[in-house]
Amino acid sequence: MASSMRLVSAEDVNNALDDQALVEALREMFRSGCDVPLRHHHNIPVPGGADGTLLLMPAWRIDGQRGGQIGIKLVTVFPDNSRVGLASILGQYLLLDGTTGQPQALIDGVQLTLRRTACASALAADYLARQDASRLVMVGAGALAPYLIRAHAAMRPIRSVVIWNHNTEKADALAAGMQVEGVEITASADLEAAVGAADIISCATLSSHPLVMGAWLPAGCHLDLVGAFRPDMRECDDTAVTRARIYVDNREGAMIEGGDIAIPLANGSIKKSDVQGDLFDLTRGLVQGRTSGQDADITLFKSVGTALEDLAAAQLVMRNL
Repeated sequence: MASSMRLVSAEDVNNALDDQALVEALREMFRSGCDVPLRHHHNIPVPGGADGTLLLMPAWRIDGQRGGQIGIKLVTVFPDNSRVGLASILGQYLLLDGTTGQPQALIDGVQLTLRRTACASALAADYLARQDASRLVMVGAGALAPYLIRAHAAMRPIRSVVIWNHNTEKADALAAGMQVEGVEITASADLEAAVGAADIISCATLSSHPLVMGAWLPAGCHLDLVGAFRPDMRECDDTAVTRARIYVDNREGAMIEGGDIAIPLANGSIKKSDVQGDLFDLTRGLVQGRTSGQDADITLFKSVGTALEDLAAAQLVMRNL
């Protein structure tokens, strides 16, 4: 019997997702687990231009009687797209019936990724940031920044947000254009001062060199590293990593894909055993996050993403639609 595949726009994704509910969906999925094969990474030659990249990220969970679902995120990265007025990163998420393989929905992949990435950081912060964390510094003013601000504010009593960006005009514009109830949002050109007064520092940049220095980090803060997704990129220095208790979203990816962990591992600043745990461990209670007796500790979370998060978010979107 034929059934029509639902097309789910970016606006639909946004309307269907609530940050707290998505954090809980991610918590449940990390706790129970699903099948996540290694992602496929293919180079696409572009005549006369920079090569493109095709990424395929599958995941599935088959739930006995109910059959479950299969999800595949298809992402393309074509650096020269700005020449023709397109975003360099484009993506779609295909959701299939787990029993028949029949397509159920094609979901806007960019919006789904923004929302799940922000909420994965908020999930980590729920274990690692102090309960009374009220001051957030947002490093970066790109597409992810507003979602990270809202997600962190959904899980902690955030009262003030300071935005820093290498382009101060972008930071000013985001601060002026964003409203979160009960939260004062400002921009600053002084990153060191902002970090020194922060409870949570969230970074979402494409930086190839450290922006947040370990010497700046105040006792008790939580450092959330979301950008710098390649091994040659980083958002903090070795000192930050050595001062912190380190956690990641998934051990396998975080140790090789993101420079914030891969570089200090390679240069001997840290060992693999210094990574205390991942989101699987935290959600299952296999390792402990922050306790009230550790309020002076610095914690660090490195996110590189996993297809498990996309599947959890896509399933929540479809339930709420």
